[in-house]
Amino acid sequence: MHNPTQKCGAQQLFATNMRRIRLEKKLTQENVAEAADLHPNYISSVERGQRNISICNIARIADALGVSMGDLVARPEDKA
Repeated sequence: MHNPTQKCGAQQLFATNMRRIRLEKKLTQENVAEAADLHPNYISSVERGQRNISICNIARIADALGVSMGDLVARPEDKA
């Protein structure tokens, strides 16, 4: 039986993409948190793949990073 608290691949993919995009744009977690109106600790835990976040917060983070929601869930091979 699947444990709902376990990380799934989509969480890890989102976390990896979020961190990569944030670093490419030379933003701190605090910058993203402020722009998204979310707590920096929340942004940090999302980036570590520890949270299964809502679609509303995905939209807020995408807006804060200046990317589409799809960019945050795209697999690397989809970007090639």
